[in-house]
Amino acid sequence: MVNQSALSKVPAVTLGFWIIKIIATTLGETGGDTVSMTMNLGYLVGTAIFLSALIVLVGLQIMAKKFHPAIYWATIVASTTAGTTMADFADRSLGIGYAGGSLLLLALLMASLGAWYWSERSISVDTVNTPKVEAFYWVTITLSQTLGTALGDWTADTGLGYMGGAIVFGAALAVVAGLYFRTKISHVLLFWAAFILTRPLGATVGDFLDKPLDHGGLALSRPIASAVLGVLMVLLILLIPQKPGQHPTKSVHAV
Repeated sequence: MVNQSALSKVPAVTLGFWIIKIIATTLGETGGDTVSMTMNLGYLVGTAIFLSALIVLVGLQIMAKKFHPAIYWATIVASTTAGTTMADFADRSLGIGYAGGSLLLLALLMASLGAWYWSERSISVDTVNTPKVEAFYWVTITLSQTLGTALGDWTADTGLGYMGGAIVFGAALAVVAGLYFRTKISHVLLFWAAFILTRPLGATVGDFLDKPLDHGGLALSRPIASAVLGVLMVLLILLIPQKPGQHPTKSVHAV
């Protein structure tokens, strides 16, 4: 049996993990739009609401002694809804546009990963079992979720539309999966590439579900879509085995 000290506080990366993650990112888009648009609270108020929830949940995640699926996935949803409203606020309210927002967020994400690696000599999620590494992890996660929203909107706005954008990001994920199984490229780097790409995939799918027909969407109710996605996510968390990732030995330094 593996000692608890050798276990990460985030889930093992399996096919089930990626399925739930994509649903969570789609929920983040519809949930964020529900608060900022349908409830007409605006991007700034929506950001304040979701960031507050995110801070509380990250605190609970850090204080936890071991991996708790409910806390972890609730924190992921909070990060992706906060990412939705933050990206929309930067792109639209601040007027820097999709391109400007995407480039700014990409720079911040690379800075976060760089600081994490400089401090710990690793950016592997399997090492997430100390407060310091968890802080790096959740900052990086939130920036990746925010970047993904901006990328999804930018891609859809180029003329591809929401479904076109979803196909592009789905194909990119398939390429990353192929590289994972067919090459010796660092699995850590490929994980982060896939993690980032799942967010714009979820963003474009979410927008396709709830945006008006004349904007290329299906005009479904945002609250109902969010509720259905939330129930589906909870069911999958209960049905798919949830276990913590394995912490590598101290002699191993992953990229």
